[in-house]
Amino acid sequence: MAQESEVRYCPRCGAEVIRAERFGKLRATCPQCRWIHFADPKVAAAVLVERDGRVLLVRRVNEPFRGMWTLPAGFVDADEDPAEAASRECLEETGLSVRIKGVVDVIPGREHPRGADFIIVYAAEVLGGELVPADDADAADWFERSQLPPLAFRATRLVLQEK
Repeated sequence: MAQESEVRYCPRCGAEVIRAERFGKLRATCPQCRWIHFADPKVAAAVLVERDGRVLLVRRVNEPFRGMWTLPAGFVDADEDPAEAASRECLEETGLSVRIKGVVDVIPGREHPRGADFIIVYAAEVLGGELVPADDADAADWFERSQLPPLAFRATRLVLQEK
């Protein structure tokens, strides 16, 4: 969804919008049809998979933080269950099918302009598959918490308690 400052024309009638205070905030507002733009948050879902005292991480191929490691994660699509998005992202990035066991944390705060506003982190266990990096990961591996590689995101560091 477009950021508030990027909205210039009404998607309903095409009129140029104005900035007006609506519901306690300056919002893009159509002076003709009275449409108001509410910026929806971007949501990502991640999995924390642990096995034999090690955690599953993937190395990023895209900016930001290319070459750094993170939990398998990605954006939740519209009308998608966030837990299913977390499982899907894990399969896409690692080749491993997982079962979601529960929510570990919900972490707010956009870390970069294209990032998520909220990251829902789920605990998961491996059901099957073969560990093969793919999609936007060029490596996937298991790490001891005491020997983690350089981590890409604050959310990953928080979940792994390496602040």
